[in-house]
Amino acid sequence: MRLMNTLQIVILAAGHGTRMQSDLPKILHPLGGRPALDYVLDLAQRMTSTQSILVVSPALQGLTTPFSHTTVVQHPARGTGDAVRCALPHLKAQGHVLVLYGDTPLIRQETLERMVALSRATPELAVIVLGMRPEKRDGYARLSLNRQGELEEIIEYKDATPAQRELPLCNSGVMLIRADLLKGFLENLTPNNASQEYYLTDLVKMARTQGYSCGVVEGEASEFMGINTRQDLAQAEAILQDRWREQAMTQGVTLVDPQTVYLSYDTALASDVTIHPFVTFGPGVVLEKGAEVLSFCHLRQTHVGAGAVVGPFAHLRDGVVLEERAEIGNFVEIKKSTFGGGAKAKHLSYIGDAAVGAGANVGAGTITCNYDGVRKSKTHIGEGAFVGSNCSLVAPVSIGDRAIVGAGSVITQDVASDALAVARAKQTALEKGAERFRKKQLQRKDT
Repeated sequence: MRLMNTLQIVILAAGHGTRMQSDLPKILHPLGGRPALDYVLDLAQRMTSTQSILVVSPALQGLTTPFSHTTVVQHPARGTGDAVRCALPHLKAQGHVLVLYGDTPLIRQETLERMVALSRATPELAVIVLGMRPEKRDGYARLSLNRQGELEEIIEYKDATPAQRELPLCNSGVMLIRADLLKGFLENLTPNNASQEYYLTDLVKMARTQGYSCGVVEGEASEFMGINTRQDLAQAEAILQDRWREQAMTQGVTLVDPQTVYLSYDTALASDVTIHPFVTFGPGVVLEKGAEVLSFCHLRQTHVGAGAVVGPFAHLRDGVVLEERAEIGNFVEIKKSTFGGGAKAKHLSYIGDAAVGAGANVGAGTITCNYDGVRKSKTHIGEGAFVGSNCSLVAPVSIGDRAIVGAGSVITQDVASDALAVARAKQTALEKGAERFRKKQLQRKDT
């Protein structure tokens, strides 16, 4: 028998997750910089399936995601078998149907590909199940195998006898089902169990009763943990972070203290990048070859050029571009700004909505006054310009190439290229003024 290799994916995501104690559905809680559900949708997309169908509750009927999928609603919620039944009108009786779960975001693509490979090697298998051997097995359905290693039955934990609960292989929930058999199987499901629900797991026993064989592929237990509580969310985050750190170091990134560095799902680190302890990357960060981020920095939506240095204690966000060899120092915040090659802002500054030219130097304590309470305006600092310490650049304003701005200036008008601008009050010195001031203060204290 030869079946088409069509792969259709159904993602079950109708559970709210009351144990999260949150108004936000559990599948939308952030994990590594994006909703947990996005990992499953992304995985489905990478599996080159012909289509993905997302089964949700009525509360998520209008959900939008960055991925292509069909959304169907399960109401009322009557179990996993009923959820897949809701997707039937959108499924073709060709190839296989892969069932995933919106609250199980850690599955690796290579694990699913082993299931697909088995289905192609043995197309007569009606159902293939992903099994696992977790350290703590309470609550998991058990997989019962025959002497040939074929799957005989999936026994839900609530319905299992004490002897069956001793079986070592547990059900992950992930199933690959022949599409030409799925409809018939689902039509024959009954809710004759402790929960009075339609269990998708009953398909295995049903297939065996009808003379079909079923198979098992084992995966690492950590891939199949579901997110049902805040504790689960924290554990999933830790697993993802460890994966990403390991991958980064394998690809030539130096993490001085890996456990203190937090990455996002799309963090892109080139070889010879160095990350010091206690650095957090939000979404949208790219570091080019040889860049270095010192301790206690937070970056998001930032592109750091080759050989550039950031930190310590720097905050870069919302569209920052540092070109090659730019330097951003301690206690500097940069927002929606570009720094040309070799440009510097080394100390205690805020640079927002600005374009800083190559080789320019922004002195300590300098800020761009980019917001007037109504609108944001741009500041332009030319190539090779020098802005002294403690300056306020009131946008919109432009500092020309190679211009110099004297320390302590408040600049409200454009400064031409090669010009020297000083905008501060004239210094006044009163002879013996300090002595008179102290005497006056002491007299006031005595009274």
